[in-house]
Amino acid sequence: MPSNVAPATGTGTSSAAGAEAAVPAEAVTPLIRGIAVLRRLTDADGVSSLSGLERSTGLARSTVDRITATLARRGYVRLDGRDAVLAPRLMELGNAYLAALRLPRLLDAHADALADELDESVSLAVGDQDGIRFIHQATRRRAMSLSFRIGDLLPAERTAPGPLFATEWGDREWARWRERRAADPEDRGFPAVPARSRPIEYGEDDRNDEKDRSDANRTNRTNGKNGIDLTVGKDLTVGKNLAADRPEEPGAGRSARRLPTLGDDFEQRTAEAREAGWALDDQLIEPGLVALSMPVREAGRIACVVSVVSHTSRHTAADLRDTLLPRLREAVAAMERELREAQHAESATPRTTAAPSGLAVWTGASKQELGREFIESLARGLTVITAFGEGRAELNLTEVAQATGLARATARRALITLEHLGYVTAHDRVFRLTPRVLGLGFPPLSRTSLAEIAAPHLTELSQRLHDSVSLAVLTGDEIQYTGRVSTSRVMSVHITIGTRLPAYPTALGRVMLADLPEPPLTELLPLTPRTITDPARLRAVLDRVREEGYALVDEELEVGLRSVAVPVRERGGRVVAAVNVAMHSSRRTAEECVAEVLPELRATVGRIEEDLWVAGRFRRVAQT
Repeated sequence: MPSNVAPATGTGTSSAAGAEAAVPAEAVTPLIRGIAVLRRLTDADGVSSLSGLERSTGLARSTVDRITATLARRGYVRLDGRDAVLAPRLMELGNAYLAALRLPRLLDAHADALADELDESVSLAVGDQDGIRFIHQATRRRAMSLSFRIGDLLPAERTAPGPLFATEWGDREWARWRERRAADPEDRGFPAVPARSRPIEYGEDDRNDEKDRSDANRTNRTNGKNGIDLTVGKDLTVGKNLAADRPEEPGAGRSARRLPTLGDDFEQRTAEAREAGWALDDQLIEPGLVALSMPVREAGRIACVVSVVSHTSRHTAADLRDTLLPRLREAVAAMERELREAQHAESATPRTTAAPSGLAVWTGASKQELGREFIESLARGLTVITAFGEGRAELNLTEVAQATGLARATARRALITLEHLGYVTAHDRVFRLTPRVLGLGFPPLSRTSLAEIAAPHLTELSQRLHDSVSLAVLTGDEIQYTGRVSTSRVMSVHITIGTRLPAYPTALGRVMLADLPEPPLTELLPLTPRTITDPARLRAVLDRVREEGYALVDEELEVGLRSVAVPVRERGGRVVAAVNVAMHSSRRTAEECVAEVLPELRATVGRIEEDLWVAGRFRRVAQT
């Protein structure tokens, strides 16, 4: 393996070191490098300079340039000057995992309803080796609210779900966990959580004491599994940081004292969680944050863990347990019924086969456009991830090749590489995606708003047409501007983000009003001599707008102002916003607006919708 190939980071540092140590002979080096770039961009919260990527990956600048050019061609990053920025379309990789998992589609509504009922944040998480990864967040909007994102990775020992997942660990998983703790004493491999304090180095006597405590914890874990009364932790207030309360043991002649750190009592908490069936996080991540968790089981195994998260200003950990545990048990029972019913329905449904992705045509066009800057093997390898999805959670090599249009040998090498990096697992020649796929850009992109999705598209449209372009949403009988790109003309439309205007005399407002069954048409005031104020006439105009799919307003809001707008629709077809191009009436006639501006505007909105549909498949996209 070339020396400038960056190692893939994974769950903790121990697995990263393992990934670097033994690269399979048939692994695809450009795919390893491309994923390393995506990981560094994710760790940098979605944006990094190209020189920064060169430094953080250890790759040559020319290699970084080729990788980012290929990812940009794929729509996974956007090149903004000297920066590379993650683009919403990258979320299709994480969407493939979430669709194959099924859990968000089946359980998100239950989690959202629970959050609404309790007025607390609720999350769903899955295990990812020695960590946990969020697959859904129903967050309450408060001054102090939860900042975790879908795809964020947390160390198991500092969470409430962690001990529950660890009840199913074997010796191999515990060994990996201990190795990671030793290699990363400050949790630097988990950027989503505050670092924990580095433990003080200690001498041989302390190492022996620590070994004795570890052996005792393993004994308790085994005894708890066999149903024997636990010898420690009789007070099953699960989640209490027992290590922090443990008094110093007397002794002399030791070179140093090892102070307790967060997670030292994880094996004890796991034993307690196994017996209780639930777990608490009492400020293990940061002061003030408390959580109560229960496992959701399918076919006897933990499918995911649901957590109710609060702040100590609202609940103590004990109060959270005493107050909300009965309701959480009811919610878990409902989720498990949902999974059983879905499993029964799926067993009677024929397995779906993905249509060929058209990769060959796309890569051919990309090679012609970019020449040697295009890395075909990287694009092919990432396409393999998208072969999985709903009804395609498990695929063999032939099915992956058929879904992607790749030769079997090419698909096999990509799968070998992805398995080496931890993004797929293989069992009996069947492949599955792992939660680590969510680490490819999903966390920073999962909080992207519609205005942020639209911004680069609005800029491009304004630069092509040399006119002002805006994005707006409907709030009652008004429009509110949420995105805006202005021109630098002497005579141009000057409106700031946040500005509100009445909807009825604007093109933006009319395309959104036309989507409503009963649009509010009260107080139709004459703002100019051309403003339509008759409700019946305006309804007829809205009917025509609905049929034609656009609105053209000529000097009804202000004399000399002409505007054409197109609606922005979510995946289900509902209008959620609108985009317009506005100009002085002397620049173009109304006919020229329809002939020249409207096609460009529709193409831009189509690209916005494509990104919106990817970003909003498993989450709600904020409009502002």
